[in-house]
Amino acid sequence: MICEDGSFYSFNAKYAHEPEMLNIEMKDFLENEDTTDFSHTRMNIYFRELGNESPLLVKLIMQGIYKADKREIKHLGCKRFGVQFLLKSIHSHNGLFYFHTETRNRSNVAFNTDFIKFKIVDKKVPKRTAIQERVVDPVRSYNEVLVTNGKSNVRTVYVVPQFTIPDDKILIIELFEKNGGRHQTIRVENADLVAAKVINELKIK
Repeated sequence: MICEDGSFYSFNAKYAHEPEMLNIEMKDFLENEDTTDFSHTRMNIYFRELGNESPLLVKLIMQGIYKADKREIKHLGCKRFGVQFLLKSIHSHNGLFYFHTETRNRSNVAFNTDFIKFKIVDKKVPKRTAIQERVVDPVRSYNEVLVTNGKSNVRTVYVVPQFTIPDDKILIIELFEKNGGRHQTIRVENADLVAAKVINELKIK
């Protein structure tokens, strides 16, 4: 069995005509001192999309950034129709970027998120020229809430593979409203990416 944090556990299973349990919650087993010690059967699994980073460490870093709640970037954001979308910080660790965003809804109408999109595009596109874009898909997220109620805020941490972009291109972060028109757009320069704050593992832990 492979868990979300990259932990792998092996079991010996025997058939039972009428099993006492049909579903097993690993969390209950690991936290119960009366059950079997699984430490000798535990192995760490690394997921391809996270490169050489441990899934458990990625989760701890996301939680640490979310808990610290620091706005280290103050010039990147968008505001339309009572909704403000901010990029509060960019962190870097072991080949991954951590984007800390915040959606502030000052209106009385809930903002229902359809999807968020990270894409690299040309800064200037000549007329009658097709727009070239490269989508960068997040590989993990923390506290990804789809509804930001009126007069409330929602913060999320997104993890994407680390990259840089040429001076003639830009990273666009788009937040789309479902069945609405209050879409938000943040433009991120390469200078913002290379200035990402390096994670100190000791502080995260």
